[in-house]
Amino acid sequence: MTTQHLEHTSHAHVHGPDCGHAEVPHGDHVDYAHDGHLHREHAGHYDECEADAHAAHETHEHRHGEGCGHDSVLHGDHVDYLHDGHRHAAHDGHWDDH
Repeated sequence: MTTQHLEHTSHAHVHGPDCGHAEVPHGDHVDYAHDGHLHREHAGHYDECEADAHAAHETHEHRHGEGCGHDSVLHGDHVDYLHDGHRHAAHDGHWDDH
């Protein structure tokens, strides 16, 4: 799965370990949860870090939710759960791997 290059052009805030936003490990980089979406630094600017395809995590049997032990991050109109270096979101009876 690849990630779209969607530049967030009006982003003046600089993300980092002490910026106050949740750090989300994502493959070879770190995303920052900000205002319901995820930002990653890329070539001197920030991108919206969104996968360009649907990727079901077919073998994921753990049920995420309040008290499940994984950090939650608001992502658009739903909540993602940080699990093993990626994000899971409920979708049509299964978990997507974001």
